[in-house]
Amino acid sequence: MTAPIPHLDVYRRRRAHVTAQLGDNAIAILPTAPVRLRNRDSEYPYRFDSSFYYLSGFAEPNAWLVLQSDGRSILFCQPKDPEREIWDGYRLGPEAAVAALGVDEAYSCDELDARLPKLLENRTTLWWPLATHEGLHARIDGWLQRVRARVRYGVLCPSVQRDLGSLLDEMRLIKDEHELHLMRRAAHISARAHVRAMQRCAAWLRAGRPVHEYELEAELLHEFRRHGASGPAYGSIVAAGANACVLHYRADAAPIHDGELVLIDAGCELDGYASDITRTFPANGRFSGPQRALYDLVLAAQQAAIDATRPGARFTDAHDAAVRVLTQGLLDEGLLDRQRVGTLDDAIAQRAYFRFYMHRTGHWLGLDVHDVGSYIEPSEVGPSSLRHDALSGEPIIDRPARILRPGMVLTIEPGLYVRPADDVPRAFWNIGIRIEDDAVVTATGCELLTREVPVRADDIEALMRG
Repeated sequence: MTAPIPHLDVYRRRRAHVTAQLGDNAIAILPTAPVRLRNRDSEYPYRFDSSFYYLSGFAEPNAWLVLQSDGRSILFCQPKDPEREIWDGYRLGPEAAVAALGVDEAYSCDELDARLPKLLENRTTLWWPLATHEGLHARIDGWLQRVRARVRYGVLCPSVQRDLGSLLDEMRLIKDEHELHLMRRAAHISARAHVRAMQRCAAWLRAGRPVHEYELEAELLHEFRRHGASGPAYGSIVAAGANACVLHYRADAAPIHDGELVLIDAGCELDGYASDITRTFPANGRFSGPQRALYDLVLAAQQAAIDATRPGARFTDAHDAAVRVLTQGLLDEGLLDRQRVGTLDDAIAQRAYFRFYMHRTGHWLGLDVHDVGSYIEPSEVGPSSLRHDALSGEPIIDRPARILRPGMVLTIEPGLYVRPADDVPRAFWNIGIRIEDDAVVTATGCELLTREVPVRADDIEALMRG
């Protein structure tokens, strides 16, 4: 007999919460992600759909979850097939799914097209995730056409269709204790990986050994897998020197030189949950004066953003706090010319900082590294104002930003990226710095999950001497 998946009650509670919100006489349909070919007959490593896994804990492909407003749940999954299991691995099968997953019914996915129209008959409302699964709309239309073909026999077809994604996104935005436990573990593993890469880099350079970006990536991957993570939660960034000024740079073959900074943005995925850490460190373990000046500026901006991350604050407060610190520092260090940009408030209004800091200070984190959840406060969607971007002139509709609440998880990641230019002091050329931590909003402020990797310059240098 197949053992139930761990934490079975967690998934039961989540499904019950969804069905309670569907409304009377409603049904919801949710597929998992498809298998995707990498090339010819070689597949990418399979990754389930996050929302499907959130409600089921089931990681196999070719599966569908159907929820009814009466609280019943139905799973469609791959049937047992001894021959295919020799090639592709074990399948749970519908016979074992009820006990193992805690669903009420389970059938082969081969029966999906035959059973779905019957399940849709005489329902008032149909929920499904709009615009997220390629081909799903056509599949839904096909089932509904078969229902409509029976209206002459008194069958009713759902007259309302609603976005299941919007409902699940709001649920997933507030993490439960099970999720936070996994995210703390993922953060711990990722922190160990960053420490390993930092120490190896300095030790190799001290020994006179050539070092390349891909070698540090290999150290990260080794630590991820060694501690049970499935792998990286996103494409790791290991960027040396000028490469750190490319925001989405991918770990490549560039050599890492003594005297350069190295920026690593990497995190593991554990049981579906992502971590996301960025650290910037001197390759040889010692900051130069200009490097230290900009590093301390970014760290001060991050601390201002951390202080602004608390319940009742707005999601944008952390970004605004970071921008204010960064812009003041850019003025102080001569990267922004006071004669041209004016006061601190003038420089912020003009977005003069944008050439050195061009991304936001954070994003939601969870089952996806850029996790679901609106950045607009749902209770205040109506109020808005129109303004024009100070740099592009594009019209922007401003709506009230999300109010932070306990259980939300977000990243806090300010940075500075200085490319060579005639009006930029040469000492700062090709310096790219980002510092990123994962934060859980608590009742009184926020808890940083990723501080097992040091952030103070002195602490980084001490670690790399070890």
